[in-house]
Amino acid sequence: MTTASTAIPVTGESAYDVIVGRGLLATLHDRIPLTAAKALIVHAPTLGAVAESLREALAGRVEVLLAEVPDAEAAKRVEVAAFCWQVMGQTDFTRTDVVIGLGGGATTDLAGFVAATWLRGVPLIQVPTTVLGMVDAAVGGKTGINTAEGKNLVGAFYAPRVVLADLDLLGTLPQNEILAGFAEVAKCGFIADPVILDLLEADVTVATDPSSEVFRELVERAIAVKARVVSEDFTEQGQREILNYGHTLGHAIEHAERYRWRHGAAIAIGMVYVAELAHLAGSLSAEAVDRHRRILASLTLPTGYPLGRWKTLLATMQRDKKARAGMLRFIVLDDIARPRVLNGTDESMLFAAYQEVGE
Repeated sequence: MTTASTAIPVTGESAYDVIVGRGLLATLHDRIPLTAAKALIVHAPTLGAVAESLREALAGRVEVLLAEVPDAEAAKRVEVAAFCWQVMGQTDFTRTDVVIGLGGGATTDLAGFVAATWLRGVPLIQVPTTVLGMVDAAVGGKTGINTAEGKNLVGAFYAPRVVLADLDLLGTLPQNEILAGFAEVAKCGFIADPVILDLLEADVTVATDPSSEVFRELVERAIAVKARVVSEDFTEQGQREILNYGHTLGHAIEHAERYRWRHGAAIAIGMVYVAELAHLAGSLSAEAVDRHRRILASLTLPTGYPLGRWKTLLATMQRDKKARAGMLRFIVLDDIARPRVLNGTDESMLFAAYQEVGE
């Protein structure tokens, strides 16, 4: 049963809405482009039953093809993208047909990349099924796959037709998965919307309960932050970089852990690291750093990483897509909701900040 939904607009050259509500899967039928004869649903293994139900629901509208892909970051490999391309090629998938990404952030990243690259671009609908997917991965048009050298080094900016954030899909999500996704919600609080932090500090249990109105407000606020930034800078030429807060070290940790860690856990450590870095640079107060630690710890997210891994992490960060001419660049804060770029930092200071998170 559908309830009142909220449409959060992403404006710009490729405008679309992120719809937040309940029972939104029932409206997918009406979102399919009128020109589409086929729909490829790219889905994670755990969503096979949902994908089958969608096949039945859409049967009178389009021919539905299902592409089950590996769970989590294992989906974001060129071999998996090639499997999806093979399905499309063997079924004469045309430029007017539609790809539907059904799953968490890795699934929507992959589905978006497949849509962006098949025939140089086919219609895309994103249906994120995790907190991370709803507030981050499926919003903003970043698509990509990983390589042996790093995360998201191959990809494209490609906007979906619509994003359906159906909160009912979160009902069976494990609590640790919800909490990991809240790293990105907290990030939006740190870089742009302090009310998010206030709501998390007021009652983290209610805030992370998918059935609560506070939960919905937090999801909508986080999406609104990303939508606003992406609307102004779709291809990350400037302001959009603030969305990478905590991600430079976080992605290096994910790579070091061979993507067995949840994204939110790695990003939590990355946020504490850049908070410590900003404090050493004289721009962020000790209290603001402590606030990072308190909020992330309340979400049961890690805030430290083994000290002896620094050299490995540094080497990976130097290959990060945000680096320029071999120079590392970090998003830091001058205060809560006052982000900026810090570049050209001496390696000794980078290591000093890492010592504050080293275990």
